[in-house]
Amino acid sequence: MRRKFRILALCLCAAIISGTAALYALSVNQSLSNLNIRDANDKPASIPDFGSKVLTIFYNDAEASDLSDPMADALKAKNFPESKNRGIGIANLKDSVAPNWLIRKIVRGKIAKYNSTILTDVDLTVARSWGLGNCNNKSICIIVGKDAKVKYVKFMDKYHPATQADIDQVVKVVGDLVK
Repeated sequence: MRRKFRILALCLCAAIISGTAALYALSVNQSLSNLNIRDANDKPASIPDFGSKVLTIFYNDAEASDLSDPMADALKAKNFPESKNRGIGIANLKDSVAPNWLIRKIVRGKIAKYNSTILTDVDLTVARSWGLGNCNNKSICIIVGKDAKVKYVKFMDKYHPATQADIDQVVKVVGDLVK
């Protein structure tokens, strides 16, 4: 009986560990491919400058979109050259409780106000293709090099927001890549 309990406990531990590892499969040095998603007007779009510039991509559930603002603000303040660097937002529409038309309206307003690029992911194409796991109520910062490989990834939620050390790391990684 005791042996069966140990085997069961070991199997349970293995299942928990493997389940946690699969939760966020995206990792540094992983090669990514460009994706066909949608723009703010629900037209087909791909990620601009993919493979030709350093990209800082903020993949945000609408309920967690403000979590990436401190990182985005710190990068904007550094004024990295646009010829080598681009910041992009991707709105996760699938996990949002708000209707897609409303989120798109807000996104179009932000694009006009901040002169930014924000795309939309209607059906978790980004999450599934890049192995992001459960993105509900999450904001994810992904830095992709010109070689289309992940250089940095940070998952944030309201219980685990970006720290100043995280923000400093993002600025450092982008700075090193655009040199």
